[in-house]
Amino acid sequence: MFQKILIANRGEIASRIIRTCKKLNIQTVAVYSEADQEAPFVSEADEAVLIGPAKVNESYLNAEKIIDVAKEHGVDAVHPGYGLLSENGDFAKKCNQEKLTFIGPKPEIIDQMGSKLTARNLMKKAGVPVIPGTDDPVSDTDEAKKFANEIGYPVMLKATHGGGGIGMEIVENDEQLEKAFDGNARRAEQFFGNGTMYVEKVINGAHHIEFQVLADHHGNTIHLFERECSIQRRHQKVLEEAPSVLLDAEVRQDMGKAAVTATEAIHYTNAGTIEFLVDKSSNFYFLEMNTRLQVEHPVTEEITGYDLVEQQLRIAYGEELNIKQHVASIDGHAMEVRIYAEDPKTFFPSPGKITTFEPPTENHIRNEVGVASGYQVTPYYDPMIAKMIVTGTTRDEVIEKLRDALVDYKVEGIKTNIPFLIDITNEVEFVRGNTKTSFINDYMKK
Repeated sequence: MFQKILIANRGEIASRIIRTCKKLNIQTVAVYSEADQEAPFVSEADEAVLIGPAKVNESYLNAEKIIDVAKEHGVDAVHPGYGLLSENGDFAKKCNQEKLTFIGPKPEIIDQMGSKLTARNLMKKAGVPVIPGTDDPVSDTDEAKKFANEIGYPVMLKATHGGGGIGMEIVENDEQLEKAFDGNARRAEQFFGNGTMYVEKVINGAHHIEFQVLADHHGNTIHLFERECSIQRRHQKVLEEAPSVLLDAEVRQDMGKAAVTATEAIHYTNAGTIEFLVDKSSNFYFLEMNTRLQVEHPVTEEITGYDLVEQQLRIAYGEELNIKQHVASIDGHAMEVRIYAEDPKTFFPSPGKITTFEPPTENHIRNEVGVASGYQVTPYYDPMIAKMIVTGTTRDEVIEKLRDALVDYKVEGIKTNIPFLIDITNEVEFVRGNTKTSFINDYMKK
C-alpha cells in the first residue's frame, strides 16, 4: 500500500481522507492556506504545509505548487477529494508525469466526462438512456429556440462544462430562452473557461438518483446501489439519502446494470458516480458522471458497510476489488444534511467567527466537520462547514432521529441553514417520500 499521500483539498473531506489513511497506516501530508491555519485537518495530518494566501487561485488551485510540495515531501500519491482540482484532467496528468499516483481515473476520462455533451453522446452510443436533447452544441439563441420548439418547452439550457448549477436554467418559452442564453454562456465561460451551450428536455416531477460505482484495473466493475439527491436548491444538493424511496427491486437492478454498463463503456477505473433523472413512471435517463468521490458518499458507506476512500486507495494502488456484486447489499437507511454557513432566510453566506460548535454525538450520528469553536469562516471558500449523517433501520426512524439531531446541533457566532433543514424534515411531502427535484420550490416557499 502507499506509504504517504498528499491531500489536495481542505475542510471536512481532508479530515475524512486522513481518517482512512490512519486506519491503513498511511502517512498524510496536508496543504493549507493562510485562512485555514486553525482548521482541524491541518493538525490531524502527519505533516502540513502552508500553500499560499486565502484566495483559492493562489492556494488550493495552485497545481504546480501542490505538486512541488508532494515531490519535496516524498509522497507516493495525491488524493484530490472533491471540488477544487478533483476533476481537473491537467492536474491528474501532471501528477502522473511526476510519478505521483493520482487517486482517481485517467486524465483523458476526466476530460471526457467533464464535457456533459461528450459524456451524453458516449452514453447514448453505449445504449444507456439519455434525456432528449441536442447531440451537438447550439451556437446561438436562434438555433436553441428552433430545437426547443421541436421537442417542446420547458427545456433546460445547459453549459457543456458547467457544474454546481452554474450555466444551467430552465426556460418556459422563446422569450425566456433569449434572456437566459447569453447570460448563462457568459457565466460558464467565466467559471469554467467554456461557454458552449446545449439544450435538453425538462423531465417534470423527476427524482435525481445517482449510483455509486467502483472499477479496478483488472476488469472488475460493480455498483453499490443508489443515493437519492433530489432535495436541491438552485441545482445544489441539500439533503441526500440511501436507499431511494422511489425505486423498487426491479428498477434498482435495471439502473444498477445501466450504471455498470456506462462505467465499463468508457473503461473507467476508481470510484465514480453515474447520475440519473427518474420520471414518475420510473423511466430513467443518464444525466452526467462525476469522476471523483461525492460529498454524499457517507450515506452509501452507512448502508453497505464499505469504506469508499479505502476502496479508492486500494484500486489506485493496483489491487483487485475485494467486493463482489452479489455480496453487496443494503442494510437500513441513512440521510445526510449539509450544514452551510449561510442565512436560512436569504441563503446569503454568513462569514464570521464560530464561537460555539457542538454537533450532537449519539451513536446513530456521524459527523464530518471542517471547523471547530473559534474557527473563522471566510468568504473565500464554499460555505459548507460540516455534514451530519444519521442512520437507522427505516426511513421514518431516520427522519425522526435527524429532526431531533438538527434541533440539538449547536452553532453560535454565525448563521447556518439548520432552521431550513429542520423545516424540510417537518414537511409532510418529504416524510411521504415525495422528494422530486422541484421539492423546495413546490413546498418550502410558503
